Amino acid sequence: MGLSTHALDTMRGVPASGMKVSLSRIWPDHVQTLGHWVLNADGRTDGPLLSTEALEVGCYRLSFSAGDYFRALGRDLAEPLFLDAVILDFGVSSAKQHYHVPLLISPWSYSTYRGS
Repeated sequence: MGLSTHALDTMRGVPASGMKVSLSRIWPDHVQTLGHWVLNADGRTDGPLLSTEALEVGCYRLSFSAGDYFRALGRDLAEPLFLDAVILDFGVSSAKQHYHVPLLISPWSYSTYRGS
C-alpha cells in the first residue's frame, strides 16, 4: 500500500478537508519534492502518496499547510499564528511495509504517529 496520510482537525472534531500537503524525499545533499495534494472530505488524499512500488527506504518529509487551512475557516486567530506549516520528517526502514503518517492538528498543537 506504500505511503499514506490524513489530517484531523481536533479543534472542530472533523477531518481537515481542504488542507494542502506536500511530500518530499530528503537526500544527503538536497530535498526533492515528490508531489502536492489537497485533502478530500475525509481529510485524506484520494490515493496513496507513494505506491508500494515507488516507496523506497530513506528519509521523507510531509509538509502540512495548517496556517492556510485555519485562516480559510475564518476563525478569529491571532497573527502570526502559533502553528503555520507543520513539517514531519520521518524515516522508512522497510519499503515492503505500509507507512501511514497521520496528523492531528489544532491551531495550538499537533501530534502524529505511525498508523496502520
